[in-house]
This record gives sequence, C-alpha cells and structure tokens, in this order.
Amino acid sequence: MTPGRDGGWLPLDQHAAVGDGRSVALVGADGSIDWWCVPNLDSTAFFDRLLAGEDGGRLSIAPAEPFTVERRYRPGSNVLEQVFATATGRARITYSLNSGPSGRLPWNELAHRVEGLEGAVAFGVEVRSGRRLGQANPWREASPHGDVVHLDGIVAALRTSGDVERLVEADDRVIARFATQAGSRSVLALLASSNEPLILPPPAAIDARIDRSDQAWREWSGNLAYAGRYGEAVRRSALALKLLLYTPSGATAAAATASLPERIGAGKNYDYRFAWVRDVAYTIKAFLRVGAVEEAKAAFSWLTATILRHGGQPRTMYSLDGDLAPEERELDLPGYRNSRPVREGNRARTQVQLGVFGDLLETAALFVRSGHVLDLTTRRLLADLANRCADLWRSRDAGIWELEQAEHYTMSKLGCWTALDRAAELAGSGQLDASHADRWRRERDRIRDWVDAHCWSDAKQSYTLHPETDRLDASLLLATRFGFERRDRLALTRDAIRRELCRGPLVFRYSGMEAEEGTFLACAFWLVEAFALLGEHEAAVQQMDALLAATSGNLGLLHEQMDPGTGAMLGNMPQALSHLALVHAALAVDEGAG
Repeated sequence: MTPGRDGGWLPLDQHAAVGDGRSVALVGADGSIDWWCVPNLDSTAFFDRLLAGEDGGRLSIAPAEPFTVERRYRPGSNVLEQVFATATGRARITYSLNSGPSGRLPWNELAHRVEGLEGAVAFGVEVRSGRRLGQANPWREASPHGDVVHLDGIVAALRTSGDVERLVEADDRVIARFATQAGSRSVLALLASSNEPLILPPPAAIDARIDRSDQAWREWSGNLAYAGRYGEAVRRSALALKLLLYTPSGATAAAATASLPERIGAGKNYDYRFAWVRDVAYTIKAFLRVGAVEEAKAAFSWLTATILRHGGQPRTMYSLDGDLAPEERELDLPGYRNSRPVREGNRARTQVQLGVFGDLLETAALFVRSGHVLDLTTRRLLADLANRCADLWRSRDAGIWELEQAEHYTMSKLGCWTALDRAAELAGSGQLDASHADRWRRERDRIRDWVDAHCWSDAKQSYTLHPETDRLDASLLLATRFGFERRDRLALTRDAIRRELCRGPLVFRYSGMEAEEGTFLACAFWLVEAFALLGEHEAAVQQMDALLAATSGNLGLLHEQMDPGTGAMLGNMPQALSHLALVHAALAVDEGAG
C-alpha cells in the first residue's frame, strides 16, 4: 500500500485502532496517530487531526523518503504492526496503548517500537499537540526530567530512546529524527494523564510493556469459545468490541470516534463515544455467546446499575461513567474532508425509544439461558420494566433509527413484544416474580396482533417502517432473532428488503436512505442472520461470504457504513453495532449448518 492524503485527509479505512481498556487511538497507514481522546474514550480529543485537518494534533513517525507500507495486527491481538519500505531499507513500527500486569495503567502510554529490518531508513517525528477540538491551547514547561506539555488539564511528555534527536521543542510541537539499520531498535512513547501527576518510566520499561500488552490480548482472545466457520472474523470483531469496553465502569462505547460523516459533506455527523442501551445489550449477548463472560457480566452490571441510578427509566444512552450523555453542541472545525458540522455530545440523549425494553429483557433472558442467575435487585428492575413496557407500547417513539418524527415504528413494537415475551419466559423459570406474567403474555399477544393489523403492506408483501407507509425498514430483519411468531411474513419481509434495499451484499437502513448516506453494515449482517434463522443456510453463507469479502480491506475493522459505489468506509469506527452483527451472523450460520 502507498498511503496518500488528499487535501490532508487519509481515507478512513486506512486507520487502525489500538486501545488499553480506557482510550482508543487511530493509527494511520502513513504512521500518523490522527485521533486519540485522553484520558478516556469520551474525553475531548488530544490528537484531533481526523476532524481538524492539517492544523490538528497528531503524533507522526514516518520515513523521510517515499515509502510503501504493509499492515497487520499481531495474531489474536490489538497490537498493530506496520512495515515501511523505502528505496534504502525496511523498518517495522509496533504500536500499542500499553497495559500493565494488572490491566490498564493509571496513565495513558501510547508506545512505538521501531525496528530496522533491512538497510537504513531515516525517520521524521512530529508531535503536534491538538487544541482539544479548538477549546484550549497547549503550553510547554521545562521539568527536571524533560519538557512536558500542558493542555486543558492534560500533562503529556514524549519519552524516547537515546538515538532520537530532538530538533525543535515548542509549546505546540516537537520535531525529531532518527534512523534505523538492520537489527536496530528505537522506542518512542507519548505519556499522558489528566489532572493527576504523570509517571515518566524509562524507555526500556515502556518497550517491555508492548510485549506484555500483546500477551494479554492473545490470552484473552485465545480463551474465546468460538470454533466455527468464520473464526478469524469473529475473533477480530470480539477484539474490536473489547477495545470499546470501558473497563473503569464496564460500559461499552458505540464507537471510538465522533463526527465521521455517513456521507462526505452531507451533514450526518454524530458523536458515538457513549453507551447506547441497545448497543450495550447487544454487546453483552455477543460476549456471552463467544464465552467472554467477565466482560458480559461487567457490562450487564453497569447497565442495570446505571438505569437504577437514574430512577429505573432507561434512557437511550449514557456517558461511559453512567451519567446522562452530554448535550449536543457544534464545534468550529472543518470536519473530516470538510464535512461539517463537527458535533460533540448527542441530541438523541433525550429521545424515547421503546425498543430498549426488548433489548434489556432479551439480554437478561440470554444471561439466564447461559447458566447464570439474576440477583433480586435486577429481578425487581426487570419486572418493573416489563410492566412499564406493557403500559407504554401503544405510544409513539423515535424508533431504532432515532428519527425526529415520532411514529408507531414497527421495530419498536417488536421490541416491546420481545420484552414481554422474555419477561414471561423469565417468570416461568423463576427468575422474575410471576404475579404479572399472565398480563405480560396477554399484552405480548396484543402487540403481535396490532403489528399484523397495522404494519403489514399487502402491496409490498412486507412489514413496513410504520403504519400507513410502504417504506421498508431493514431493522425488521432482527425479528427473526427475536423469534417473532409470524415466520411466513418475516420471510416475505426479508425478500422485500433484499429486493429494494440491497446493493449487492450491502443494505440501506430504510427506504430513501440511498440519497442521504451509505449502506449500513449491521443491516447486511442482519440479512445473513435472517436467512440462517429462517432455514436458508446456503443463502446465508453466500451473503456472509460476499459481505466479508466486501468489508475485509481494513484489517477486519468495521465502520458504521460503506459507500456501495466506491467501497469506501463511512461513519464512526470501530463501530460496535457492525461488529456485534457480524458475530451474531456467524453464529447463526454455524447453528444453521448443524
């Protein structure tokens, strides 16, 4: 690969992700760290070139001469390697957000190991401090142990091995250089903390932690309980989901980035660095199904505790610490490829989405089916949620796609059907108080009949986005996973979606979206699942294989969307919902083969 920037922007699918259970950094194929939020996933960005362009912050270590690059993750790991080749030699950079022997470090440690493989390669280094998305200015301070930079409560320092020559040290940047020879080894790391003292470990200790971090990733992924047809894709998706798990609380971010456009210049740019109830619930299910029970339990405990903390009424999303997600605001930045607006916070924080009831009860049911037990506090919460769902299911809401127009969205009704069905199941197994179980079953059946009467289109031979429209909705493919009773109509709905919303193996979210955004990757994996669960195994395999071929260009990392014409990735990344959907699709194919 010969990476190239167009107007200062690297293609989105030339960024890989590294993380430490607290933050995620995006590494460009040209050696530039273009995005890193410090100290946490949902903190304001420290390196913000991804949205601020050439004036933005980054850490770039790249050959001084023209080069090509080969990239890979180490097997079973989130430690990244990039091999740079020039006319004079080859060198490998290993990238890691380091952890310690007990997990994440109490500071952020973004480490680079540079090894000479052949000949000689001259490298240039630039550390340009960001401005916290235009909200602060960096300043340099001399300390007894070297210069540090302060930026809005962040204190950061560049640590290097002795062969790295510093040429410029200013308030907002460090310029340095070094060269590799066959067998040489250099270390560079950016260390950071927020409103806390900063540890400055020796380069040798940082270097050793790269391999320790890699070992921890390998041990984790090696213990996953998946041995099916799509082993590498499932393992890489599980590792991507693990990157998005915020270990201080157990929450899961929807993605590691903010405001990456769903279509270049179209204005659909949103901040996804928060925990959506839907995504956390789906993550828990994926972790349970691949045997990552520690992560599943941590996320489930965080989710129920957070809902209780806010009065027992689930919100659409929360911050990773369990607070209410921040209000949305627009920042004066150019945005990726000049795609404005750049948004921080999310306006969907106040929306009503009835589908969250189904997400929560379905997760609890799978937790119990997997051999685990609910505590009494969680049981009371789930029973209260089931009763609330039974009261509210006839209401309008924003739907799974967070639309501004409140409607009786079909998918929301199916989410309520799922909630009441799983509540009755849990009551039957003794995990919920059965005193309201008859009511839950009656309301569940009323929802089924209401959906059949109001949300079916004879003209389309499909369930539709909401009553009184013929617009289709690809999220209805999930009804097969939920076990909705109308299998004949679900098969017809799947066929209608395939006819109208598909572009090859890719799928638009709902009717009309081809004019506004790319295809939605999760929907394409939901189509795989719908084929598999409705007994069409060969069609499921064909869809899955074609989809993996179409999305395999960025080391197995998935964004939210994809341009069906160019194959370019769009939207925030790594996208939890896309990786979740891949895992569930692979499992459905495997189950169908049996």
